[in-house]
Amino acid sequence: MRYWWVSQNQTFEHETRGGYLWSPKLKRDGTLNHYYETMREVSYGDIVFSFNAQKIMAMGIAQGPAYTCPKPTEFGTAGANWDEIGWRVDVIFSILRHSIQPREHMGLLRPLLPERYSPIRPDGVGNQMYLTEIPEMFAQALVGLIGPEAEAILPKAMAGIAGRGELLDFDLGRSELLKKWDEVQVEKVEKDDSIPVTEREQVIQSRRGQGKFRARVANIERFCRVTRVDRLEHLIASHIKPWSVSDNKERLDGENGLLLTPSVDHLFNDGFISFRNNGSLIISPVTHTVSLARMGIPPDESFNVGTFSGRQNEYLEYHRDSILLKARN
Repeated sequence: MRYWWVSQNQTFEHETRGGYLWSPKLKRDGTLNHYYETMREVSYGDIVFSFNAQKIMAMGIAQGPAYTCPKPTEFGTAGANWDEIGWRVDVIFSILRHSIQPREHMGLLRPLLPERYSPIRPDGVGNQMYLTEIPEMFAQALVGLIGPEAEAILPKAMAGIAGRGELLDFDLGRSELLKKWDEVQVEKVEKDDSIPVTEREQVIQSRRGQGKFRARVANIERFCRVTRVDRLEHLIASHIKPWSVSDNKERLDGENGLLLTPSVDHLFNDGFISFRNNGSLIISPVTHTVSLARMGIPPDESFNVGTFSGRQNEYLEYHRDSILLKARN
């Protein structure tokens, strides 16, 4: 279990009521932001302290790792300069009846502040940031200050969060959200008169790894590089740079694809694994390695799947930078 501090301010009401965290992937100038990159490290069962108006006003339990998702429409003008595509983490939030103001307790908290990326200054005023990890001792001190409400949340996280049914509800909600995003992209293609009708059909088919895209991938890739399964009926033509964020040329590019068995396709698409240009496996720190082993995938990074073509490497760079659940700094 890890502990996180999120400074929400503009988006506190939307995120706590909606049950999520959301951040852009990059700053407006296209450079990295440490406090956005941390979204990639959040995992199932982590504790989140919500800071708003200079108070800890809510606590939450993460319901899984981050995933790529459009900016919530309910943000409205908040974050008007943010990119439209970012990271989302689903969270069960509890609004605290006993909120605390950290600057009133700095005698206790100051010695526990992290040396780098501290959410607050030594005087207790919040730093300008979004999400940062905090040390366990600091988190435990906050729990003690908040009292019984916070103490009741910790056992839920340690025992596997909520019931399995509630987790399935979050999975369903995520699926519906991403499905709607997909449908919007499909509608854009369908209405784009600049694309010939037959090509429009191929672009839409490629969303499911079918049609011309699948044939082009199969001309390059002969088997699943991880499991070595080579029967096409058991393989999915998977986009390296996801269909939803690719342009129409990239959506049909066979070098933007790999043939993967379903379990590997899931791990790759959701950012639990990726590959370096030399073919070595990259495993996200949020990946459940026991499950990985049960899927027949070596849970270490010495495994190599072979080298890739030049354009595949370009797409893999995007995957490592924007899909893999592993912070770059």
